[in-house]
Amino acid sequence: MHSDAYTFRFAATVTIVCSVLLAGAATLLKPRQIENEQLDMKKNILLSAGILSPDKDASREEINKLYKENVTGVVLDSTGKFVQGKTADQLDEKKDADLLPLFEYKKDGQVNAYILPVSGKGLWSTIYGYIALDPHCETVEGITFYKHGETPGLGGEISKPWFSNNFKGKKIYDDQGNLVSVSVVKGKVAEKHPGADAVHYVDGISGATLTGRGVTHFLKTELNKYKPFFDKVRAQEGGQ
Repeated sequence: MHSDAYTFRFAATVTIVCSVLLAGAATLLKPRQIENEQLDMKKNILLSAGILSPDKDASREEINKLYKENVTGVVLDSTGKFVQGKTADQLDEKKDADLLPLFEYKKDGQVNAYILPVSGKGLWSTIYGYIALDPHCETVEGITFYKHGETPGLGGEISKPWFSNNFKGKKIYDDQGNLVSVSVVKGKVAEKHPGADAVHYVDGISGATLTGRGVTHFLKTELNKYKPFFDKVRAQEGGQ
């Protein structure tokens, strides 16, 4: 029969050893975790711009290659001007809170799409994604919602292609030049907005009204951050 002191020393020793092992494992795995996060970011940027098909099970090497060949990460200030000497992957959320990351998809030296990160509250969680806009910053080329904690089978459907595909071809500006974004309706767009303004709406998810409202809200909020840049591009392109 061991004494209470022995039992205490044994438990303390086991706790310390386990803590050291866990801390060591976390330290060793940290670089791999960061690498995986970067890979996931690149994959979703490629998916949103249509460079990578959601049906393709691309390898790590393929994703990195496609990203390097097609995408450039730049930085904007709050007035929509490019920040020289800084790239999107160098931004620190705390130190660079007033700066915005922007990703350019270029082909033959010409911009095919601008991609920007979007995030905000859904029903149960913060939803993260990327939205790609055409070179005129008016039409949605694609969107991904890749990280969230919404209810599977309900709000969780936002990450499914059937939902994200609804955004393709939608307009974020109205005919008067106002940034109206794209809204998720409760039900079907054909029933709620059968007219010309249907280009600013997408079908909602049955049983996930609050998730849809969250997406509607944070999409407009995030797009408005980039409005000064959009306005510059639209002015140069003659957008209305």
